[in-house]
Amino acid sequence: MYQTIIINFPGGIISPGNLYNILVAATKARIQYVRFGLRQQLLIDTTTYNIAIFTGEMDKLGIDYEVDTNNFPNIISSYPAEEIFIRKTWLTEGVYKDVLDDIDFKPSVKVNICDSDQSFTPMLTGNINWIASSQSEHYWHLIIRFPKTNVTYEWNQLCYTNHIAQVTKALEGIIKNNQSQFVDNPQANGEELFALLDQDNFILKPAENTVSLSSFNLPYYEGLNRYNNKYWLGIYRRDELFSIPFLKKLCQLCLDTKLGQLCCTSWKTIIIKGIDEKDKNLWNGLLEEFEINMRHAANELNFQVEDNCNEGLALKNFLVKHLSIDDTRTFGICFGIKTRKKSEVFSSILIQKRHLINLLGIKLLPVYDILCAKDFNPNERTGEIFSRSNPSFLLPEQVRRSIFKFYKYRLNAIKTGNQKQSFQTEETIKNDGEFLYQCNNCLTVYNERIGEIENNINPGTAFKDLPEGYCCVLCEGEKDNFTKIDQSALQLL
Repeated sequence: MYQTIIINFPGGIISPGNLYNILVAATKARIQYVRFGLRQQLLIDTTTYNIAIFTGEMDKLGIDYEVDTNNFPNIISSYPAEEIFIRKTWLTEGVYKDVLDDIDFKPSVKVNICDSDQSFTPMLTGNINWIASSQSEHYWHLIIRFPKTNVTYEWNQLCYTNHIAQVTKALEGIIKNNQSQFVDNPQANGEELFALLDQDNFILKPAENTVSLSSFNLPYYEGLNRYNNKYWLGIYRRDELFSIPFLKKLCQLCLDTKLGQLCCTSWKTIIIKGIDEKDKNLWNGLLEEFEINMRHAANELNFQVEDNCNEGLALKNFLVKHLSIDDTRTFGICFGIKTRKKSEVFSSILIQKRHLINLLGIKLLPVYDILCAKDFNPNERTGEIFSRSNPSFLLPEQVRRSIFKFYKYRLNAIKTGNQKQSFQTEETIKNDGEFLYQCNNCLTVYNERIGEIENNINPGTAFKDLPEGYCCVLCEGEKDNFTKIDQSALQLL
């Protein structure tokens, strides 16, 4: 009975006047709440019998929308973090807006436009991922993630700012015209893709170095905060729902205080930048009027849940409750919850639902796998399974143990610093971690590279060197019950 209308805000930049008009139309259709999505878009759920009223108003306003489809994914950007979380960069507000204005078409593939020195906005969740060079002003790295695959390819050229839109359009056309080659094909080849691109029409230069992905460090993104001589306000909603009356007044306050824009983020929140000192009390008054709570715990703010997923939100609240009870530190970690096969979430540690029985559309016995991104960096595309087939009642403890592994990895990285690979030859690097050891009872994995901090087993401890009394951390199965298994068999596809 419900349908979802999607309205894109390219780059996450919202005009308060346009948003106000959308909210007025939503009121006419008796809609009470709206959400913001992972790709910085507006999501509006309404009943089937009211949808014609709302879409009719959108048509009058000339606002593009989709209903229950996502054929034209929103272009996302790191602009919401510009100036407040990202400083000392050549990628200014004007550059973001020039790039977004140049993209005067609706891409049918996902496009990300990000500064390299940030982790607030996901860099590689798009298909065409532009990452600003940290060494060459107005030049950009490009990483392709082929649609419906985890295959990535980094182009060996840097592209000039003014040609991002043209290259994006050309690549999208090549991908659409060669879908069997580049879409849902695990053998997709980046060199073949760029061989079809006419590069003579663009300003390019060779990339001297590959792009350096920033390590994950999530800033505290809510509350009223001072920067330079201004304030910014971040608003997070635990249930992801923003009431129409609240957003209407927020838009009016933006217009009254001469703020020409607000932003939505990949964390399903909104940010208002540029608030003057003299207007601070007005914003506090708005929050008090609608009883908007602030300063939620950090271990709640670092979760990514699929769009329009009440099941994922319930699981998030369940895990957050246990993390709070145990007072578990989660700084530097991004958790993702995935309940659908083809959804995209940004995560260092992913909790993924599946069913032990999935036959002819019949799904029974839900369980959860816990997966860790490579080096726990959520921008990395590969991962290793930490623990498989967990029933929900075991999930909090297993998540807690995966957090221990993260901090063990982080401590080891701090100790070894930049020299952590200086004692390894190319051959040992290639072979390191090639094999894991998996418990035959519960499928929990022992990784020699990571060890087990909870059992005082240091990273690099070979399985054969474990004490004879070693047992599985989950089911307490004996050491002899573990099987050596190729790591590639446990990687994300």
